[in-house]
Amino acid sequence: MDIMIRKFHFFLLSLILFEQLSHASPIYLGVDVLEQSGFRVVSGKRVGLLTHPAGLNRRGISTIDVLRRASNIQLIALFGPEHGIYGDEKANVPVDDKIDSRTGLPVYSLYGEYRKPTPKMLLDLDALIIDLQDVGVRSYTFVSCMRYAMEACFENGVEVVVLDRPNPLGGLKVDGPPLDREWRSYVGAFHVPYVHGLTIAELARLAKTAEGWMDVPDAVRKKGKLTVVPMRGWSRNMLWTKTGIRWVPTSPNIPDLSAVLGYAMTGLGAQVGGFSHGIGTPYPFRLLRYNGKSPSEVKAALESKKIPGLRYNIIDTHTNAGVKISGVYVSVFNWTKVRPTELSFHMMQIAAEWSSSNPFINSINSNLYNKHVGSTNWWNEISLRGAKARVNFFVDRWSKEALDFQNQSKRLWIYR
Repeated sequence: MDIMIRKFHFFLLSLILFEQLSHASPIYLGVDVLEQSGFRVVSGKRVGLLTHPAGLNRRGISTIDVLRRASNIQLIALFGPEHGIYGDEKANVPVDDKIDSRTGLPVYSLYGEYRKPTPKMLLDLDALIIDLQDVGVRSYTFVSCMRYAMEACFENGVEVVVLDRPNPLGGLKVDGPPLDREWRSYVGAFHVPYVHGLTIAELARLAKTAEGWMDVPDAVRKKGKLTVVPMRGWSRNMLWTKTGIRWVPTSPNIPDLSAVLGYAMTGLGAQVGGFSHGIGTPYPFRLLRYNGKSPSEVKAALESKKIPGLRYNIIDTHTNAGVKISGVYVSVFNWTKVRPTELSFHMMQIAAEWSSSNPFINSINSNLYNKHVGSTNWWNEISLRGAKARVNFFVDRWSKEALDFQNQSKRLWIYR
């Protein structure tokens, strides 16, 4: 039965546009381009590397090993984001500094006692190389880790070198609420729409050039040195499968491309209210359930919202603990029409309708919820109106604001 479920999962995944892009065009990641150039931009320098398991070249070789083998640079330290350099640390759990048993290099954790490199960590570095795979969604801590590292480097006269990687959702889709300044945090460090349509290097360029986006004086920001090593062959209309590159899990709950898309669609909708979105099953962020409601009731409620581009199927599966459950799998049949975050806000409205009292008023998680969503206006709406919250009004407004952001950010695009 499990094999049949997995086949069904693959069939559902094939309905999204990812599957339509069947002819992969070869691209070269920033690390590939750096290697092919003979490491020119860091030649003769002592460097540190901020990376994680997805930091691989297109041949599947770790960026750590690529740099260690380079004869004209000296890799002297590693820096790890949330989940650590090997991705084996749990979410939201602090990570300690250590000596890497494989390389003998010191590993400085940027998700433990410090979120930002200290002057001592950077003391012997000429440059900090950053090679992190993002998922195209604002509330993902790797881009926050990059911004904090940039700030520390600019303050301490260390060059930042960002090796670019694809946005797995492509570079054209933007959607969702912008981040209000009061909710800026480690889970939302950039004032961008929730689905931002930028690569990690384009985000770095935005932080470097936009006033007020970094917590350093403007003089320090302007003086700081940022070097970007772009990809070669990637264009904005490419979703991940067109890259021809194997997806490596970026965190325990993002094991595959189905979860990448699901995170953008349902991640916010299960923050508060009672929905679960498949964490602990083979379908993280894709399998929706609501305590006290049958899968048929959940499916009917979602279908009543008539969200463009989405379909819902009831499936049986097992949790990671082996417990059999049923849920509603969300599939995408028209990526062009989908506004990825729209589903989450309808989930919130449904949760308010199904709850005996408005869960958004009494939630003990309201601060964390708002840091993820980023919109004070929406918090006021859902907490005051509950089941009568004007989802379509907000979704339409955010769509226009997201397009305005995209038009303004085009001046910093690396890829056309």
